[in-house]
Amino acid sequence: MPSFQHLLLKQLLTAAASPLARRKPSVGAMRLAMEAGALFQFMPWRVHLESLKVDNRLEAEWLRPRGAHATRVMLYLHGGGYVLGSLNTHRSMVGSLAQRCGLNVLTINYRKAPDHPFPAALDDARRAYRWLLRHGHQPHDIVVAGDSAGGGLALALVLALRDAGEALPAAAIGLSPWTDLNLPLTALRRVAREEGLLLEALQMRTWGPLYARKTPLAHPLLSPTQADLHGLPPILIQVSTAEVLYDDVLKFVDKAQAAGSEVTLQPFQGLVHWWHLFWRVVPEGRQALDQVAGFLEQLWATAKAPPVVWPGAEMRRAPGRRRAA
Repeated sequence: MPSFQHLLLKQLLTAAASPLARRKPSVGAMRLAMEAGALFQFMPWRVHLESLKVDNRLEAEWLRPRGAHATRVMLYLHGGGYVLGSLNTHRSMVGSLAQRCGLNVLTINYRKAPDHPFPAALDDARRAYRWLLRHGHQPHDIVVAGDSAGGGLALALVLALRDAGEALPAAAIGLSPWTDLNLPLTALRRVAREEGLLLEALQMRTWGPLYARKTPLAHPLLSPTQADLHGLPPILIQVSTAEVLYDDVLKFVDKAQAAGSEVTLQPFQGLVHWWHLFWRVVPEGRQALDQVAGFLEQLWATAKAPPVVWPGAEMRRAPGRRRAA
């Protein structure tokens, strides 16, 4: 059963749906509101912040917790429906994740729609990954991760690297990933009624087309559920059973496992989308971040050889299993 803190959060989000639906806020207004909310999110203690520009053009940050592993790193891609979010809005949560995982985390401010449609965000993610490689990080020491749209972007990055015959990272992590931009009306499931009201108020159904623009929503690098999912590195997926995205995430997991990719599914019961962002007040958020750390600890403890894909080669893995949290 969800915690008392989560129930309060859910009530607040539900209460916000009606005013938002009446006002129909613009993308600019929603961005400003998220940035304002980020003012009250503080970095965890003993996590050092270092600003930089990847290739002198892409705004980014290193989040470096005290005692981080000397060589292993995470590339983190924030969520926000490809139109919202920034380094500011996710810094607190990503800092906590970095600390719990004991990893230096590179997070980037990838370009957003509608000004920069597909494949701008994917190109920026690929630029950051290649930058890590050029700066001495080995593929088997890199994990890519993201939440919501950032989780879908992390999966799209791995697919793009595989298709290009480039070396794959050690793992990919999706926190409530958006795996299919073609969000049908049936996705507003009964169990996600409250969340559906809020997403309708925010006009989320328009965000996917804003990012896709002239590209079909079913394109596999927009909607990873539609892709051929063979030959991927180990994947961790966390999702709530009460999310609008739940059914699409299950479809992705089933399809990836059927293709022979190793996927670990960690379902959470009855939580709102983006509960990870509220890790300071919602205990399920802290639990989820701890489980990411546990997954990576086990991943590297059992790693036998660096997972590298050479051009023209195809990786084959034994079928994965769903594993409950």
